[in-house]
Amino acid sequence: MKGPSTFYPGEIFSREEGENFNVPRAIIAPQRYLQGPDVLDHLGRYLAIVPSKTPSILISPGGRKRLGKRLAAALEKSNITWTFVEFDGECCDEEIERITVQLVNTEITGDTADCVIAVGGGKCVDAGKCLAHRLAVPYVICPTIASNDAPCSAVSVVYTRDGVFKRPEMFAQSPSLVVVDTKVIANAPLRHFVAGIGDAMATFYEARSCNNNLLARNHIGTRPTASVIALAEFCRETLFKFGVQAVEDVRRSQVTEAVELVVEANTLLSGMGFESGGLGVAHGIASALTTMPKVDENYFHGEMVAIGVLAHLAYEDRRAELDAVMAFFASVDLPIHLEQLSIDLRADAQAVDGVIAAAMMFPFIKSTDPEICSEKLKNALFRAHDLGIKYAREHLL
Repeated sequence: MKGPSTFYPGEIFSREEGENFNVPRAIIAPQRYLQGPDVLDHLGRYLAIVPSKTPSILISPGGRKRLGKRLAAALEKSNITWTFVEFDGECCDEEIERITVQLVNTEITGDTADCVIAVGGGKCVDAGKCLAHRLAVPYVICPTIASNDAPCSAVSVVYTRDGVFKRPEMFAQSPSLVVVDTKVIANAPLRHFVAGIGDAMATFYEARSCNNNLLARNHIGTRPTASVIALAEFCRETLFKFGVQAVEDVRRSQVTEAVELVVEANTLLSGMGFESGGLGVAHGIASALTTMPKVDENYFHGEMVAIGVLAHLAYEDRRAELDAVMAFFASVDLPIHLEQLSIDLRADAQAVDGVIAAAMMFPFIKSTDPEICSEKLKNALFRAHDLGIKYAREHLL
């Protein structure tokens, strides 16, 4: 059994040797990506490309209740032998250790897992990656919500037991397979889908910052490729063009072309975009907001990222883009000011200062600006907040 991943791709891909070293460009992606209604019903057949005959399925108790029989039927058709492992809801070191030990003890009895299948939301997906690394087996991701871009990446966000951001954990292997059942997505709570739009909207703006800042690096320590910048831009345009319609369709639990396109933007385009394109202020603010318990316990990652996107654009003084994104966020019920995350700037002044301090510790915060400082970051967050309050009042939100 392996311990936590100590893989740092920058040491491999862009170790700088000599003052004239040229940092390479690189892109990272899952090996296979499948999306469509009812694709989970064929999961056993898809496992042939991993290949896997004895997978362990990481899933929450609720997820197992909803999908357990369906998954079992799909695997039985292909003569797959599987075990279910229950996920308790938090991607933290304690939970990762618990499920790893559970599977190692199972393996001692002779039922060896040759693959980990993570079925669930972002934290289950991230825990599944950590579990697969510790067991030294490939992993398959089956997201049940489109609330974030975790499914396609080779990185997990590890939190404390209380849900506060702790560290990223990176892996040498990307998912062997990502299977996105859009019927499952369309029948999940709408708020998850909307949160995914907030997370995905950050993709282009952060990738653009990283691309423009020659000192910036993406998750694997390299420069973004031109192709990933194009993917990130297409992600943004897809959200602007189809986001409102997709939200209405998911509200009615319908799988339409708009839903398919936005699910792809939330999951694949955003996943490749953040990992290969780079992160910055938007995700720095979002990760830091988890230090406020009332925010972390009541709001989704993508909702925090939405505020981060507005702060990011305020920091870069891109007012026209900020106005367009703010109007779009308001149209799909994403937060546009801090009060919508239950933050009172007066009563929570000390906690907000803690958010800024935590954001400044975010590993990729300087991708937006190598000269970033706490004062500039706080001013940008407050400026975005003030504009959001003004917009909400003018539009009676």
